[in-house]
Amino acid sequence: MRASFWIGTALAALLAGNAAAQELKFPPGQDSRFNWKSYDDFKASHSSLKGQPLTVFGPWRGEDEALFTSVLNYFIAATGIDARYSSSENYEQQIVIDTQAGSPPNIAILPQPGLLADLAGKGFLVPLGDDYAKWIKENYGAGDSWIGYGTYKGKDGKEAFYAFPYKADVKSLVWYVPENFEEAGYEVPKTMEELFKLSDQIVEDGGVPWCIGLGSGGATGWPATDWVEDMMLRTQSPETYDKWVSNGIRFDDPAVVGAIDEFGKFAKNAKYVSGGIAAVASTDFRDSPKGLFDIPPKCYLHHQASFIPSFFPEGKELGKDADFFYMPTYASKPDLGKPVLGAGTLVAITKDSPAAKAFIEFLKTPIAHEVWMAQSGFLTPYKSVKPEAYGNDTLRKEGELLTTATTFRFDGSDLMPGKIGAGAFWTGMIDYVGGKDAKTVASDIQKAWDGLK
Repeated sequence: MRASFWIGTALAALLAGNAAAQELKFPPGQDSRFNWKSYDDFKASHSSLKGQPLTVFGPWRGEDEALFTSVLNYFIAATGIDARYSSSENYEQQIVIDTQAGSPPNIAILPQPGLLADLAGKGFLVPLGDDYAKWIKENYGAGDSWIGYGTYKGKDGKEAFYAFPYKADVKSLVWYVPENFEEAGYEVPKTMEELFKLSDQIVEDGGVPWCIGLGSGGATGWPATDWVEDMMLRTQSPETYDKWVSNGIRFDDPAVVGAIDEFGKFAKNAKYVSGGIAAVASTDFRDSPKGLFDIPPKCYLHHQASFIPSFFPEGKELGKDADFFYMPTYASKPDLGKPVLGAGTLVAITKDSPAAKAFIEFLKTPIAHEVWMAQSGFLTPYKSVKPEAYGNDTLRKEGELLTTATTFRFDGSDLMPGKIGAGAFWTGMIDYVGGKDAKTVASDIQKAWDGLK
């Protein structure tokens, strides 16, 4: 009886090991696009944790959950840790409930720095330590920016580094059709001044430069906030941007009003926008880029984040049928460097354990990034990953923006109180393209913010 038990257990372990090996998306050591040494080194230094439990809670569901699981499987295979991932449709509320109830996961992954700051202030996060902050500064593009988004005040009121950035999104992009540019003899602009000249040239040639759509049902207006945020980063310092999103300066400060008017130079110029100014607010953001692909094109340029190809006509090949360039900066403001607007997820320990610390260590390995990079929907500011691991040239170019950025800032409207960033700011932008001046709109938004006090 005892012999058969041990034989059965050994067989089950062998089968489980084989199953784990088969679950690895890319067999270790067999694809030169990946930094397998980082995986081997991590495996060799974490073999003592086999069998330890680890619970990971995050925002990813559906396809994204499958993609994250493909990465998590390498962590499991390297350490033998019993790691389990879960999510919730209302993950923001669920993590608050779980931490307050004293039953948090070991690891919480969240895309909201503000929510993590709240959890840290209540004593629900474990500080990662200065060494991690130093590592981020040395290994991430715009490292200081990422450190800032992971640094919060704890329950004792002292600042510490709590959250490790992992997975980013880019918003500072302008999409175009290369064939249209080639036929018209247009070149990709390198500065904002050149972008305005290109827009004027397209008008002079009888075309329309821009497709802009702010429609999004109950969220109508949000695409304009991305425009204004990009303009803030191109006309003001990162410190001014930070003060703006925290109401450290008023919404109707000249710096903010000026950024809104810079957006207006595009959106409120009837010659610049497909369908005229009236179409800007009424066109759904998902339909807006389709004008790039009409014959003849209804527009030549479209400002939108890295997700927008999902709404391109079926069969369009990125890099060939559609491409992007970085939303350029002003040649007249070289001191502002190369800012990138975007978003990202941050990983924190909510219940400490050796397995939890090992998971944070795993995120320092290039392989933890490259496995997802090679599939879809993943960008990283980690400078030591192999760029060739990206699944296509478009992702590779977007990733390069992150590793070479001098400043990275989260979407400002997401950092503002909900009634402002997802309320007054949205509606204010619709009022603006509808005819109100920037100063009036900004003052209305500030009044809404004042009303929260």
